[in-house]
Amino acid sequence: MIDADLGGWRRLERRGRVRRVTVGPVLSQVLAVAALVAAVVVAVARPFGVPEAAGAVPAAALVVATGALPAAQALDEVRRLAPTVAFLGAVLVLADLADRAGLFAAAGARLVAVSRGAPVPFLRLVFGVGAAVTAVLSLDATVVLLTPVVLLAAARSRLRPAPHVYACGHLANSASLLLPVSNLTNLVVYRTGGLSFGRFTALMAAPWAVTLALEYAVIRRSFTADLDTPGRALPAGGLPDDGDVPLPRYPLVVIGLTLAGFAAASYAGVDPAVVAALGAAALAVPLLRDRRATPASVVRAASPSFLAFVLGLGVVVRAVADGGLGAAVSRAVPDSSTLPALLAVAGLAAVLANLVNNVPAVLVLLPALAAAGTPALLAGLLGVNLGPNLTYTGSLATLLWRRVVRAGGGPVSHADFVRLGLRTVPLTLVAATVALWAGLRVAGAA
Repeated sequence: MIDADLGGWRRLERRGRVRRVTVGPVLSQVLAVAALVAAVVVAVARPFGVPEAAGAVPAAALVVATGALPAAQALDEVRRLAPTVAFLGAVLVLADLADRAGLFAAAGARLVAVSRGAPVPFLRLVFGVGAAVTAVLSLDATVVLLTPVVLLAAARSRLRPAPHVYACGHLANSASLLLPVSNLTNLVVYRTGGLSFGRFTALMAAPWAVTLALEYAVIRRSFTADLDTPGRALPAGGLPDDGDVPLPRYPLVVIGLTLAGFAAASYAGVDPAVVAALGAAALAVPLLRDRRATPASVVRAASPSFLAFVLGLGVVVRAVADGGLGAAVSRAVPDSSTLPALLAVAGLAAVLANLVNNVPAVLVLLPALAAAGTPALLAGLLGVNLGPNLTYTGSLATLLWRRVVRAGGGPVSHADFVRLGLRTVPLTLVAATVALWAGLRVAGAA
């Protein structure tokens, strides 16, 4: 189909119905960089509420139409990203259907019932639930589905919400280190690195655990006043009857089997997108039958505009990388698996993520990291996943978290976010990289 489209485009060019405007190499690079900046700015600011794709798709069309990136290479990039994007769409649907099945409502009820108005136990529960949701259902589920639940549960418990909502924002990035399915950046690296599902998880387990421990310690210390203030007295009768909200077992079973399927698929040569689609279908059938979901809601859950944004952004980043930035980045990436080299890679990736957002950062870095080998790929992943906890622009998930918290009336401040990021990002980045380096040496991969 794609080849047919390319042939049709070329026939229209020969007939004079499509005019290609070509530019010189210097201007091509300037144009590609400008297109990338415009795409990221639109995705970050979303003026007039436009979707992320409103900037990336026209930017991709522009770099192709001007010859900054040949159409054949653009289509090659789309083909390369298509399986990853399909997987992402299926996981988004899976998370939305789990929410419709009552999984997140039950989690919120248990936050209230188990913590009993005590702020520190509530924070521990938020960390546990947030880490699990992010790892299994991706960081988008933590931002869009869990954060509102935590806000509501904190209000019911009469707790100050700040430490708990900031924990959700940080966990959306830092807890996404564990599994290939946890983050779009992970998926891109996972498909490029040739690692099995189990090996990826094993190598990232220690960095993930160290990061979560440090994140908890810093947030606990940074919000001492909030966490030393117990929940106010609840209405007569004690706790709301939240503990009686049933925990839906069917979605838990489906998600568990889907996760096991991901591991098995990597050894059987089956694309994980197929497993994710089967899991989403297993959840969708009873929900559609009971009219708790509709075909339209399933399509919306896949977020077609965001998927188009990823494809468009990939084309623009390819134009930027092929125009010279890729070669410059390659020179900056150390061709070594020593600890100083891995720290340099992680730091470079973190800086780049905060400058241009984590998705374009990983796409720009990917060829150089792949050439340097598995240690560099995983160190770069640490940078693009942990770095966005420093600024809002570091990841789209962080920007979406800000909008969700504001919509729910929760506290959110860019200055507070940066201050917390300055305490956590350097610390977790160094510690996670050291843990990765040690794990690679033990596994004999360094």
